[in-house]
Amino acid sequence: MDRDFADFWNLMWELALGLCAGFALLNAFAPPQDLPWKPLDLNRPIGAATDAKVADFELARTAAPEEVFAVTEACMQVLREAGVEVERASDRDEGGFCVVRGAVRITGGAVTPLAPGGLVMQCPLAVRYVIWDRQVLRPAAEATFGTGVSRVETYGSYACRRIYNSDDPGQRPSEHARANALDVAAVRLDDGRTVSVAGDWEGAGRSGAEGAAFLRRVRDGACRVFATVLTPDYNEAHRDHLHLDGAPRGLCA
Repeated sequence: MDRDFADFWNLMWELALGLCAGFALLNAFAPPQDLPWKPLDLNRPIGAATDAKVADFELARTAAPEEVFAVTEACMQVLREAGVEVERASDRDEGGFCVVRGAVRITGGAVTPLAPGGLVMQCPLAVRYVIWDRQVLRPAAEATFGTGVSRVETYGSYACRRIYNSDDPGQRPSEHARANALDVAAVRLDDGRTVSVAGDWEGAGRSGAEGAAFLRRVRDGACRVFATVLTPDYNEAHRDHLHLDGAPRGLCA
């Protein structure tokens, strides 16, 4: 009996040592972007744990003011460490579902400018934009056109409305009502060309098949960064833009 008990604990000890050794190896050699306990680094490729790390900055509607402040400051610090200039923006509460908490504004730095400038968005959405810009958009422009990106033209982020601008109270609120969505209309390249969703999605614009291939490449990459990505393939309401948001649900269409 005593021998069996001793053998059992020896086995448990060996198992514990094995697990510790395995964790040490994983921690030392696995890509940091795949490990949820490693800090988020916007200069690293998109990994298995990237989405969970960004989600750590999401705020519940019931979050206390001190939590909103602390979480948003931590989120902005990640952006600043990546060379992005960002400032706190005023939160909004227009009643009902139109509430923005943890609002920020990207003001410059190592990121492709958004036009119009000064867009207010939730900080996690700003983080997702920077990841998409660095890991998807700019590489796609270089690979497709051999040039960089000078700006991203948008239809904005915040709008107090339901989906599709519906007046039906049965329709769910848009993520725009929380400044948790960005509508991308076009991409301006460093060589002066503009690739627009309205004109180039089907390959009929001035950029031809290259423009269509580029837009699909940035769409596919966006699906790895944002929760919801909607394109002209989804419905008529998105015929002229890419809708990118950080909603809890996921859809790539």
